[in-house]
Order: sequence, then structure tokens, then C-alpha cells
Amino acid sequence: MAMLPYTLLAVVVVLAVSSVQSDAEPVRIQLRLAGEKRKHYEGRVEVYYNNEWGTICDDDFDMSAAHVVCRELGYLGAVSWSPSAKYGKGEGRIWLDNVHCTGRETSLADCQSNGFGFSDCKHSEDVGVVCTQKRIPGFQFISTSSNDVETLDVRVEDVRIRATYSQRKRVPITEGFVELKDAGKWRQICDEDWNMMNSRVVCGMYGFPGVKGFNTRAYKLLSQRRKKNYWGFSVNCTGNEAHLSSCRMGKVLKLVGNSTCVRGMPVVVSCIPGRAFAPTQSSGFRKQPLVRLRGGANIGEGRVEVLKNGVWGTVCDDNWDLKAATVVCRELGFGTAKEALTGGRMGQGMGPVHMNEVECSGFEKSLTGCFFNKDSLGCSHEEDAAVRCHVPAMGFHNRETWYWPGDVSADSVIMSGVRCSGTEMSLAQCLHHGKHISCPKGGGRFAAGVSCTQTASDLVLNAEVVEQTTYLEDRPMYALQCAHEENCLSSTANPADQGSYRRLLRFSSQIHNNGLSDFRPRAGQHSWIWHECHRHYHSMEVFTYYDLLSLNGTKVAEGHKASFCLEDTQCDEGIEKRYACANFGQQGITVGCWDTYRHDIDCQWIDITDVKPGDYIFQVVINPNYEVAESDYTNNIMKCKSRYDGHRIWTYNCHIGEL
Repeated sequence: MAMLPYTLLAVVVVLAVSSVQSDAEPVRIQLRLAGEKRKHYEGRVEVYYNNEWGTICDDDFDMSAAHVVCRELGYLGAVSWSPSAKYGKGEGRIWLDNVHCTGRETSLADCQSNGFGFSDCKHSEDVGVVCTQKRIPGFQFISTSSNDVETLDVRVEDVRIRATYSQRKRVPITEGFVELKDAGKWRQICDEDWNMMNSRVVCGMYGFPGVKGFNTRAYKLLSQRRKKNYWGFSVNCTGNEAHLSSCRMGKVLKLVGNSTCVRGMPVVVSCIPGRAFAPTQSSGFRKQPLVRLRGGANIGEGRVEVLKNGVWGTVCDDNWDLKAATVVCRELGFGTAKEALTGGRMGQGMGPVHMNEVECSGFEKSLTGCFFNKDSLGCSHEEDAAVRCHVPAMGFHNRETWYWPGDVSADSVIMSGVRCSGTEMSLAQCLHHGKHISCPKGGGRFAAGVSCTQTASDLVLNAEVVEQTTYLEDRPMYALQCAHEENCLSSTANPADQGSYRRLLRFSSQIHNNGLSDFRPRAGQHSWIWHECHRHYHSMEVFTYYDLLSLNGTKVAEGHKASFCLEDTQCDEGIEKRYACANFGQQGITVGCWDTYRHDIDCQWIDITDVKPGDYIFQVVINPNYEVAESDYTNNIMKCKSRYDGHRIWTYNCHIGEL
């Protein structure tokens, strides 16, 4: 039949943005980079206009136009451009020809050209660009393509799992009839040509990693008592699709009233939830995955990290696609992938890049079972791959509040002493005081609240800088008055006379913000504390802990509870400094910048005067009390091995994380 090559998207999912614009409305387009043998920051330039992707002719194209393209895609600028379809010939319309840009335009649509669709070029003239790998700090991708998940809140409103009455109160709903919404009405699918690959896709789009059997007889009896309204087609999925709308349509179903689908019944699916979403801990997937997600603001999204030889590392985004992303999502107990993200979009990781050029069939049990290139030469953490997965609907509601005094007339306080690791699905799964609650009724001023955000900072200490700058200094007490006042010395310094010396383990710290938003102190400027001795304000009284530990983890030198002013010491190329401590300025660390505390400033040390010779662990913890939200706290700790002989100290094997 002529209809067979088409996908369900044309029939089931009608998600269109009107292309009708008034004269006052600017033309809205979307750009992407595509093509063969390319990095994520280079490729054939493709334009989404009037609900169709097309290309750009290389006639008159220049570096000014390339800069506009790259900035519109979120990069700082262009490195070069290529004519003559270097990245392969595109398909469809050639939307733009004879493009002329000044380089100052915010969108390629603002540049002069022949007009959309007016071109005498062939696809052998498709233009390509190479953008700088540096991204615009805080850049938010804005899509004009209505079915792009970057801006669309993905709710599967065109397909649903309709649970039976007895299962509707279960969360999440894992089993029921599959129904499609067509022409405003919900319709069933005949199961005569239905298979497990189709069920796998439905379960995946609802956030479930697997499929299981169900009581066919019970559903057969139930369907006989219900009025049926069948959809007019069958479905043919490969099992790798992220959504049922991506499957191909099968044969036409002949609709003959009560005799429709006479040899079958309405399609039913029964899905296996991941462990985090299972009704009991004994059900669901029980795998201990070798992958994890870090840096995401929501459940089921983040930078992909792989465990290899006891060390966590990242995945390079070369060839990264939805099949590989879906393998990760299913391995972690989620459904199919909504997106395969590239270019460090979920923050940059640390340590090695374990995998490059990953190629998956989509049916592997683990990402480590996919083919990949072990040579990650040329890959940096700016190319770290990430995913966004479909997750089950758990009935959560998004509410944004802040801290407020409790109402004494409110019901009794039900929880106190709550401590979470961050991976729990609900507060009930966190540690807490149980029935022993000491808060007054209503909570008083101790009532808890939250403030939610889609992005967060991610502070990471440069371990190499610490290792390269450690040394010992014997300094007299009379030169340590300010440091003593700010409790930067061991308690044994309190009775010491001014002529005595303290032995200080000095080092530099360089703290980078690799996240997606600026690191800002929680306290407002009005509550910052002025330190007269050092003549500056402290926006966070506890920003970093410095400790020297014995090999069994016992603290042998009192940790310096560091209190700093936060500012941008230096930034990556193209990023402007925003924060400075001087003159009561705003404090923080901008995305792409770092705050450096040199080894020769006050309090940038551990007082080891009372430490005996031996082997120790040197530890630094940033944001130890979690006062400021970060997308990843696991990289806030740095540890080094140290050997002290009473006169000299050696610091080596500095690394981020607990391992």
C-alpha cells in the first residue's frame, strides 16, 4: 500500500506550530548541525522552517554568516566554514541562498538572502561550519519545532495505558489497555498483528525498561463487556523507537462494527518498572548498573558516567545517538531516551573519558556491551555525552516555595531530622527521626520549604593545582593575628605566645564552576559578615573544609572551616567576569569561571604544628553543608596521599571523589 512508508507521527501525533505570521512578526527558524564524520560542534547547517528541515547554499556564505549560525546554536563563535557539501549532501529543500550577514545578527533569519525557498543550488553546494567548542554561558536552546523535547513538556497525551478499575489507584500504572487518541476520540488497537516489540516501545515511552506477560483471559473477558472503538491501522515497531509515534503503520484494519478484530482483542501491555519506581523493593529490575547519571536537575537525566577499573569516567559524544542513550536509560531502570545530549550540556565531568564513538543496536543490556572506540584521543570533557530519559508518572506536582514560619494552628509536624542522599524518590525513603519529633506543633520557625530550579552550579576543585602547590611554612604567631581571629589555626595556638611558630601546610585552590548556572551564596548581602582584620565581607561562613586525616579517616589536624569571599578570578575565553569582592560587590562564581585562593594568602593552609611524622590523607571538601544547590555533589571532595617526615611533606595521587 502507498501508506505503508509513513510513520504514525502523521496520523497520531499532530503537534504543529502555525507558520502563518503577520508582517510584524519575525521569521522563526531552528538550526542544527548534521552530516557525516563530524564532531558535535561542526557539520552541515540545516534550517527548520515551515515545518520542514532544509539546507543552505554556499553561494556568498562567509565567516560573518558562520558566526551568526554558531552563536544561534549556543557556541561563542565560528572557527571556519566549508563549501561543497563537505559533510555530505542534505535532503529536502534548500531554504537559503546568497546569505549576507553583518555578523551582529541574533538569528540567521535576520540576515539578507534571496528569501526562504528561492535558490538555484544543488545539495552538492550545501554549506557547513565548524564552531568553537566553547559554549555561551547559560545559553538556553529555544526550539521553534513544536515536537522538539527541548521546549515541549513531554506528556504522551496521544497514547495512554488505560488501567482497569482495580489498578487505577496504583502508582505508577504499569498495566492496561493501550489506547490512541484520533480525531478527538480514544480508540483501541487490535492485537491481531501486535508483538512484544510494540509493547516494548509503549512501556519505554512511559518510563519502564521492560515488558512482562499478563492474564490474557481476564482482559479478554473484560473487553467483551466493553464497547470497543478500534483504530483503523496496525502498528509495526522495531523495538528501538523512543515513542509509538515513530513506529511505522502496518496494514489497514477493516472496521466492520462488532465484527472488527474478531480474532483478537484490544491491545494490553504490562510493563516492568525500574527498582526506584517499583511498588516493593523486591520487584522491578535488580541490576547493579555500571553507569550513572550526574549533573541533571531532574530524575532520569544527566551526564553519562561509566565505571571502569574502579574509576568513574565519562563518554565522548562522537556518534552519540538515541539508541545508545536508550540503552543507558533502560540500564538505569528508566524507559526510552527522550534526548541524546552532546557538548557537555549536563556539565563537564572529571577524570578519564572511558568511551568514544559508541555504537549500540539498542538491545544491549548495558552501555558497556555496545561497540566503542577505546581511544578517546581528541575528546575533552566539553564533549561529555548526556541523556534525558522517559520516567514513569508518579503523581508528583511541581511546587516552588521558600522557607516560611510555620502556622501554629497547622497539623502536627510529621517529620524532623531528615537526611537524604539525593537519590530517593520521596522524603519517606530518607533517614529521619521517626516518631521522635522535637519540633513544636506547626514547626514554628523550623518549618521546612524548598526552592526548585531547572539548572544548578557544579563546583569542582582542580586537584592538579593542589598537588603542585603544597609546601610547609613555619610562621610566627605575631604574623598570624588575623588568621587567629578567624579561627584558621589549631586550638593549641590559643595559649601560644607571640614569639612561637606554627607549622602550616600551604597550598593553592582553584575552584571551577562547571555547572549550568552561577554559584551564588544563599545569604543576601544584608546578612554578610564584615571581617575587619581582612577588610572584606564573608558571604558564606563555611565554604570549604581543609583536613588532614589518618589512614583510617581520623582527623589529626583540625579542619579549617574556611570562610571566603567568592569572586571570578579568571574565566574561560569569551566569558566575562561578573563577581568581585571589592567595594561590597556581588559575590559568586560564574559558569565557566574559577575562584583561585593562592597559597600565600591567610587561612589557605592546614595548621599541622602538632602532627607527628607519618602517612596521611589530605582532604578538601567544597560546599560541605550543601548550603547552595549543585547538580553534582560527588565531585565536591578531593583527596591526596601525603607523607610527612617532620621536616618536609610530599603530596601525591590527588583526585576528585571518594575513590
